[in-house]
Amino acid sequence: MSSRPPMPPKLFTDPEAALSEAIASLPAYEDTTEGVRVIVRAFWLDDQSQPEEHNYCWGYRIRIENHSDRTVQLLERSWEIIDGLGHIDRVRGDGVIGEQPVIEAGSGFEYTSGAALDTPSGIMRGLYRMIEEPTGRLFDVRIPPFSLDSPYQSGLVH
Repeated sequence: MSSRPPMPPKLFTDPEAALSEAIASLPAYEDTTEGVRVIVRAFWLDDQSQPEEHNYCWGYRIRIENHSDRTVQLLERSWEIIDGLGHIDRVRGDGVIGEQPVIEAGSGFEYTSGAALDTPSGIMRGLYRMIEEPTGRLFDVRIPPFSLDSPYQSGLVH
């Protein structure tokens, strides 16, 4: 039996590094379409939520990995945001976070965004519209459904 003292907590001087490590430890939702893998991790934003006002906020980090042998570009996103009562909000737009990233074969792109609901739980799912270079062929990549659960929900719903 070892009597080594416990390891001290890891100290971060960079808040982004601390956040990245915390997010990386969260459950991942994944899906792959035509060699393009989408990995989503959602997290509760306590400092932006106001449960007494029925305002519940989450962040999510998405990594898009291109495991195909061709270069692709993300042109559009299409979301379904489903609250705890089953109400569906559909959102479409160009690119993600103001970008239309080009993702070369063997590389990836990562971004963080957020969503707010009037209920303490919900689900998001969607599609990315991609274009294959140089052929110009359009195709859709599935964003896996992922759960939005707050500490204000009694028990996990999703």
